[in-house]
Amino acid sequence: MTDIQRFPAELRDCKVDLAHPTHCLFSGLFQEEAEIGGKMRNFYTYLTPGLAYDQPCLVIVSPDDRPAPEFIGNGYWEAFAQREKVFLHFLEPEGKWNWDGSDADYMNEVYVRIHSRKYYVTMQDNVYALGFGRGAVVAQQAAMKMTTEWSGLATFGEMDASAMRNANVVMRREPQGRTELVIQGEKAALPVWMFWEKDTQEGLAVRDYWKKHNKAEEERYSNQDADEIYFPSEICRTSTINEEKAAQVRITHGLCGDPTETQLNRVWDFLKRVRRHRCFGSKAMRLFRDPIKYGAALHTMESGGLTRQWYEYVPEKVQKEGKEVPLVIAMHGRGGSAQSFMDLSNMNLVAEERGFIALFPEAGIHSQRPGGVPNVSIWDGSYLGKPIDDTSFLLAMIEDVKKRYPIDAGRIYACGQSSGGMMSSALALRASRVFAAVAPWSAILDPAQEWVLPEKLRPEIPYLFLFGDHDWLCAARENGELEYHAEKNIAEFLRYLMKVYDLNPVPQSYSCGEITYYIYRNSKSTPMLTVGTVKDMGHANYPGESWITYDLFFSRFSRREDGMLLYMGTEAV
Repeated sequence: MTDIQRFPAELRDCKVDLAHPTHCLFSGLFQEEAEIGGKMRNFYTYLTPGLAYDQPCLVIVSPDDRPAPEFIGNGYWEAFAQREKVFLHFLEPEGKWNWDGSDADYMNEVYVRIHSRKYYVTMQDNVYALGFGRGAVVAQQAAMKMTTEWSGLATFGEMDASAMRNANVVMRREPQGRTELVIQGEKAALPVWMFWEKDTQEGLAVRDYWKKHNKAEEERYSNQDADEIYFPSEICRTSTINEEKAAQVRITHGLCGDPTETQLNRVWDFLKRVRRHRCFGSKAMRLFRDPIKYGAALHTMESGGLTRQWYEYVPEKVQKEGKEVPLVIAMHGRGGSAQSFMDLSNMNLVAEERGFIALFPEAGIHSQRPGGVPNVSIWDGSYLGKPIDDTSFLLAMIEDVKKRYPIDAGRIYACGQSSGGMMSSALALRASRVFAAVAPWSAILDPAQEWVLPEKLRPEIPYLFLFGDHDWLCAARENGELEYHAEKNIAEFLRYLMKVYDLNPVPQSYSCGEITYYIYRNSKSTPMLTVGTVKDMGHANYPGESWITYDLFFSRFSRREDGMLLYMGTEAV
């Protein structure tokens, strides 16, 4: 690897590659710092050339029998990062790794630190813990204490009784401020692969711990790579739409020294299958759905000087039948990506079963904080002081799709989470004739922008607004407004919709599962505004929202050629 570098303090003048707007601005090996217990600790970050934001992160506890830079520079990791397109983060010991829990806390603090979006942008859904040598115990302790934050764990080294130090300990929930990062630190299932020389009492205790939390069956399997494989129980009392049973426990015997490159590659193939997404309640574990492998196509176009892209999912039956079908645009949140949002929302699965085309576009860019990274993905952002016209891009994207597939122009819909929710609402205000309905999730209008709202919104466009009752952006539990304690700016916009659509300000209300709905109807009893609050959820969205949004909302609305809105086939206004 190249020499160790330092990130610049000021990123204001860093230039963005407009052909790849959300690629890292730097490449090479960088030294960073994390504060733990009032003390600054070093760690190293490797960014391979051409690395895009939002890719998986490996947080690695290197052996303490050699300097960390020596372990990093062994030749394997650089080639691995380039091939797999991942972020690599290496911890640095202070002499020997401490098994008193302090180095495990350091590892968990590095997890928090790499999500600061100060020099690059990662997401918390795909971070994996690896421990080597004595670092294996540190990684075990860290994962046990903050399980819901990690998507997988692999350790290469002998276990000690100290590995179970945090078996009954969880990291205290800490507010991260007005940011997407959520730390829950709860016990949960976790895919785990452990390598050691031979079974010991200490190792078997760790194995049994993970078998318990993964609800593993007792039946033992093996393959060419693992001597022991334990699968999670087949019994599942709830739907797997949001949470999937994907946490195996694997053990390989006979490890002496470092693992081979083949073993490391096989471990990564095992770990990268799973991601951990924010949800209501605890974070949900789900198998990763790579857009290309699942049949989506990546498209690009030039718009406003930037190369823009989107994933396009067209079910096979839609291609074969050649009939006009609905079109749904699903937009990611701030710092997200088209790839990650297809995986987060699973709207492609709804498209497959309901017979429509789903588009997952990628936002433009913006600086999240003064002097910070200038290319955080965000809708309606700006670059070098010039606004980025995302509305024009999205409308051009729709026209591009229409040239290749028969689209029902009366059944085009937009939804999105956080910044994507704001964008779906912006489309309703700017291009209501194009869309039959919109569904903002976790946000409804950017309060940082000065909006001049029209006295009349014509043609009328119905809204479904879903947000968590713990959402820092939408909910004010102590002094919120309306029946669901909405933030002031959100309540003001909802009252605006009630006024321009002449809705009954007293909503009908009911609860179903985790959501309580508030339905506002017009004089024809059309539900032009539906607000849903999700119990025990922060700033997040989950696949169930996609099914609810399409089945209970989008599919009921359409628009005639003359622009008249229809609700279940009859005039809605």
